[in-house]
Formats: sequence, C-alpha cells, structure tokens
Amino acid sequence: MSASPQDSPRMRVFLIDDEPVALRRLTRMLNATDRVKIVGSTSDPELALEILRKEEVDALFLDIQMPGLNGFELLSRLSTYPPVVFTTAYNQYALRAFEVYSIDYLLKPIEAAQLDRAIAKLERHRSLTATKATAQEPEWRKVIDELAAITRDVQANKYLQRIPSRAGGCIQILDLASITHFFAEDKLTYAITIKSGKKYVIDRSITELERLLDPRRFARIHRGVLLNLDYIDQINGWFSGRLMVRLKDEQRTEIVVARDRVRALKEILGL
Repeated sequence: MSASPQDSPRMRVFLIDDEPVALRRLTRMLNATDRVKIVGSTSDPELALEILRKEEVDALFLDIQMPGLNGFELLSRLSTYPPVVFTTAYNQYALRAFEVYSIDYLLKPIEAAQLDRAIAKLERHRSLTATKATAQEPEWRKVIDELAAITRDVQANKYLQRIPSRAGGCIQILDLASITHFFAEDKLTYAITIKSGKKYVIDRSITELERLLDPRRFARIHRGVLLNLDYIDQINGWFSGRLMVRLKDEQRTEIVVARDRVRALKEILGL
C-alpha cells in the first residue's frame, strides 16, 4: 500500500523570485502550512540555476518574470526538473505553463487558499508518480523555448502598436486599438476591426501574435482566437463549462471561450 501524503516525509521545495518581499512572504506562508521543507530560496535566477544543477528537490516555486533570466529560460537550461508551481502576476502565462509539466500557478498577491490548493496538488502528484520531465523531450523543449521568448519580449515591452495587412499590391496598416479580435481559419490569420467588421489577412500566426501583443490587452480565449479585452461587452455561461463572449461591435459578435481558457479570462477580468 502506498503511503499517504501525511505519512511521507515533507516535500523538499526550492523558491525562486526576484522580488525579496514576495520571496519572504511566500516563505512565511509555506512555513505556516508545516507541509513542506524549504531547502533553499533565492532572488537570483542564475544562482538558482547553479544550485538546481547540483541539488535534487521535490518541487519548485518559480517566478516567471525575472530580469536577466526568466523562469522559462531557467527551466530550459535544466536537463531535468521537478514539478513546478509558477508564481506570477501575469496570468496570461498560466494556461501555457500547465503545458510545461506545471502542477499549478499562483497569482500574486498569493492567497492562503491558493497555496493550499497548490500544495495538495503537489502531494497528490508525489504519491502517484516520481517521473520527471527531461529536456530531451521535443514537445517540452518546444514549449519551453516559445514561452521563454514570449516572456523576454514582454519584459522588454516590445509590444506592437500597429500591424500590416497585405492584399494584392496594397499594404493596409491597422491600428491595434481598432481590432476586436484575431482568428485563424483555413491556415490563415485574420484581424477584424471595430469600424467595418471587415476581415484583414495578417501574415502572423495566432501564436506569434500572442507573443507580440500586450497580454494585458489581448487574451487567447481559444486555440484560434486572440481577443481584444477592450471590446468585451457581455460574458455568458455556455455549454460544457465554456463561456460565450459578446463584443461591442455593430454585429454583436459572439465568440465561445474554450473551457481550458475560462479560468485565465475570468482572472484577468477580475471575475
């Protein structure tokens, strides 16, 4: 019979956050649970990388936005890594983070209930498997590298303000503030503007646009839809745990929010 989380030794966790205040707060909260053993913490991601290459831990609490070396870049430089709980103020990364062997994510400021949930997930995971992801897995490497690039661009504030649309020999320059949403269809990406509702072909994939646009303004609500949050008029419940978003355009466009994107959208909107 396998041991229950209560019978097992406390998990050895390592904390990484470039904000000393946030690091101290997380340390206090974790110690108060008496469910984990903090074996180290640092606000220097380069130092964390050196330690983690030598020391084996059961779980990481890892910030995403850090100067010099962001959280995804740090992971990309490890050959193996334990389950990760991301701690971030940027919830646009949350869903993608789950694709990178993440157990959970905690939005700052971290609340006790969130932390308890994350620890419970770590304990369940620990009781079920000891398998670790490795950098040799192509899908892992692909997602890590993509997220590292997205984070670098966000940190550098490299957001597009305008985007070109090519039609024949004409190039139309679109103001991003006028675009209600982008969507993928038949291997092409289109932008829809608030004024005309016209479709403009964009020479970028939805994934590329997600990296280049301000995540505080544009949210990916479906694998093939990137929505300008300024144009949300109503949000209604939909089938199978999904949501229906109605836009402010003349057509009163309705777009379904994928079930696995609902949580992040609610949180970025403060719902």
